[in-house]
Amino acid sequence: MREKEFLPLVSRRLGIENINPMQTKMMRLASEAKDIILLSPTGSGKTLAFTLPVLKMLKPPTGRVQCIVIAPSRELVMQIAAIIREIACGFKTAALYGGHNVEDEVNTLSVTPDIIVATPGRLLDHINRRNVDVLPTRILVLDEFDKSLELGFESEMKKIIARLKNVSRTILTSATDIQELPDFISLTGPVRLDFLEENADLRTRLHIHRVNSDGRDKLAALLALLHHINSTDTPDRTIIFVNHRESAERVADFLMRSGVDCVLYHGALEQRDREKAIAMFNNGSRPVLVATDLASRGLDIEKVARIIHYHQPLTPEAYTHRNGRTARVEEEGDVYLLIGPDEEVKPFVNIDDTIETSQEDSAERSLRSSLATLYISAGKKEKLSRGDILGFLVKDAALQAEEIGKINVYDHYSLVAVPRKNAKHIANDASAKKIKGAKRKVCIAQ
Repeated sequence: MREKEFLPLVSRRLGIENINPMQTKMMRLASEAKDIILLSPTGSGKTLAFTLPVLKMLKPPTGRVQCIVIAPSRELVMQIAAIIREIACGFKTAALYGGHNVEDEVNTLSVTPDIIVATPGRLLDHINRRNVDVLPTRILVLDEFDKSLELGFESEMKKIIARLKNVSRTILTSATDIQELPDFISLTGPVRLDFLEENADLRTRLHIHRVNSDGRDKLAALLALLHHINSTDTPDRTIIFVNHRESAERVADFLMRSGVDCVLYHGALEQRDREKAIAMFNNGSRPVLVATDLASRGLDIEKVARIIHYHQPLTPEAYTHRNGRTARVEEEGDVYLLIGPDEEVKPFVNIDDTIETSQEDSAERSLRSSLATLYISAGKKEKLSRGDILGFLVKDAALQAEEIGKINVYDHYSLVAVPRKNAKHIANDASAKKIKGAKRKVCIAQ
């Protein structure tokens, strides 16, 4: 695909008027027979940065796999695949990841895709089952390579790379570097692009606050902080990071019992629950997200106003990725660290000031959203579209189009944000009616 063809496509499909200098540099390197290592901060547009040169490298479809993109998490795979599908017109893109319906993936692979985006484990499984022939692959992209090449993925990655004998171009991208690449990764005259210096600019847009907790159990201090930083009953979009799954569950349960519209996110949840959590956070019906570091990279999370470190991150890299969830695209953001008695601030944390809170502020006030999310038991595989859902809610539920929030359509279900005051009535009423010719289960998503 020629540059003059896909740049207008990027603008039209993704709403991006101009590509940034990093993306421009990456696109120009596509014409050189060199591998690329790209280091760039979270939120700087790395996915588009490697997609643009890949599009220039692709040949017309031949019924063979041309490019494989490997990412360490299912959420990142879905995000990358969605962007590639928008602009890789004429090329088939398949997304393969754990938690996804295997039969759907096998059916997708029955017609060989030009581009595969996959997690290491699921890709290796399909290779071993001979569901796909990856030998013809010419282009390999490792996104968040510092994560995908670490100990937990090393065995799988080594086996996958051994099958990719015809790769001639490799692109590695991440927001954090590693000291040494493993022996099984062989690069040809790699060009190293380091945009991490932009983190210095990010620091000027971050306001980092210390919040002291009287007790080792910081729940009361957390609730007081949420009320302190939210002047209205509807909280701004906030991510609370903890270090362990059990802690995430305990914090989320406490906040929900305290009247805070929050949602839980960690790696032990089922794929559908993780999808729902991010959708409800993004659509504003659950504006507080309690998460492990799994949410610190790769997720398509929009306009996060604040980051709260309930637990201090364990490494500088984790701190960088967590904070990268806010202050994106020239915006500013606030970061709060809850510090317990006798707890020392990590040496990589530079604090701007200390915030004093009062637990009296949270005594009789809830932090609730004006929106709720409806679950509909049909999705893409049932030929249900966003337009179908919007039309139904306007025509049959008597909502105004502007009252309807974000609509997410997945393979076998859909989510839509509606006014909380109408949600129960709409759910009850909709279950008795047909949506696109069939009755569907409609309920308030939990």
